[in-house]
Amino acid sequence: MKLRVLTSVAAAAALAFSLSACQKKAEEANTAAAEANASAMEANTAAMEANAAAADAANSAAAAGNDAMGNAAPMGNAPTGNAGT
Repeated sequence: MKLRVLTSVAAAAALAFSLSACQKKAEEANTAAAEANASAMEANTAAMEANAAAADAANSAAAAGNDAMGNAAPMGNAPTGNAGT
């Protein structure tokens, strides 16, 4: 009888150890995935900032070109003088 109890306790301990190891591996995998996502988000943010800077530069160049040619840059809905018609 004592041998059965000892065997059952040993089996339960082995199962608990195995489950603990599996949980640790899952947590490590989740951490790695979270770090990969953070790196990807940082790369996307840098790309978006670079695109915004390029767009600002292009808009500034276009505005400078319009000024050099004496053309006003479009500024939304300008009044046409035909109000009320």
